[in-house]
This record gives sequence, C-alpha cells and structure tokens, in this order.
Amino acid sequence: VLPMAAEAIVKGDARVPAISAASILAKVSRDLFCDEMHRSHPQYGFATHKGYGTAEHLEALRAHGPSPWHRRSFAPVRALVAQP
Repeated sequence: VLPMAAEAIVKGDARVPAISAASILAKVSRDLFCDEMHRSHPQYGFATHKGYGTAEHLEALRAHGPSPWHRRSFAPVRALVAQP
C-alpha cells in the first residue's frame, strides 16, 4: 500500500512519455551497472546477458556460485545459497 494515490497504467510505457523516459533511463543505468560488474566479476558474463537469466548466466552461477551482486531473491541464486 502506497501512502499516496496511485494509478496502474496498462502498457504505460507506450502511452505516457514520462513512463517511457523512466524505462529507458532504468535500462541504460542497469546496462552500465552490468558493465561495471563485468569488470570486477568477468566470469559471470554480465556484459552480455545484462542480468537476465540466460542459459549462460545460470551456468556461470552453477560454476562459480553467486557473486555479492546476485539477488538472493532470484530462485536459482536462492537455491545455490541454500545448499550446504
């Protein structure tokens, strides 16, 4: 529950310019962050998969375990962290 009025806008990025702009800024920011993570942890391939759960990304997780940057709420990471 938000402490202010809010409206969900279906397909808002196609209908509201501010939502479109925010979406672009978020994706560019994420891509830059993934490039930065790739420089410090190249074994995970962040520069190519940009954090999406591709087959290559999942294989890197299995081979190297999660990095400090991996979300523990992501099911494959959570499963690896739960292993003894």
